[in-house]
Amino acid sequence: MSEVKVLNKGELPKENEVVIDASNHVAGRLATVVAKLALQGKRVIIINAEKAVVTGDRNMVIDWFKRRMSEIRTHYNPEKVGPKWPRRPDRILRRIIRGMLPYKRSKGKSALKRIRIFMGVPSEYSGKAAYVIPGSMLRLRPGLKYVTLEEIWASIEPSEHEAWRKGQSMSTKAESNKQ
Repeated sequence: MSEVKVLNKGELPKENEVVIDASNHVAGRLATVVAKLALQGKRVIIINAEKAVVTGDRNMVIDWFKRRMSEIRTHYNPEKVGPKWPRRPDRILRRIIRGMLPYKRSKGKSALKRIRIFMGVPSEYSGKAAYVIPGSMLRLRPGLKYVTLEEIWASIEPSEHEAWRKGQSMSTKAESNKQ
């Protein structure tokens, strides 16, 4: 990312495609802004989704996610088919945004299609200026408890997280060798 732009409350960016860096943004607050932009017809790209933050005690948040995963199967119906809960950070953030859209109606479906979420920074967006939303940023203060979406994923699916981590490190090594 070459440049950082600030998107204040109530502002509407001039570009049709808005790139937002999710690093240190509270997931729910970020989701409200993204949902509103998508409903207004903007194409929204979120990068670094794994660095988005959920506030609360680390153990409480992780236990809540794990309970959601385990409650799908019951004693009476062990082959229950739904609801499916996402595990990867980009999918978790997409589900949070979907909860803030009228996704069963046509305008909500089209708004959800205009949203793209990536873990890390894809090469096509590495040179573009990314927006940050000050109202959604994590305000650090003593004793504040929070956990990133990546940490949640690492505790739910450690093997998948490790495989992704290794792929990320290999791709950064390959890019550094090119330069």
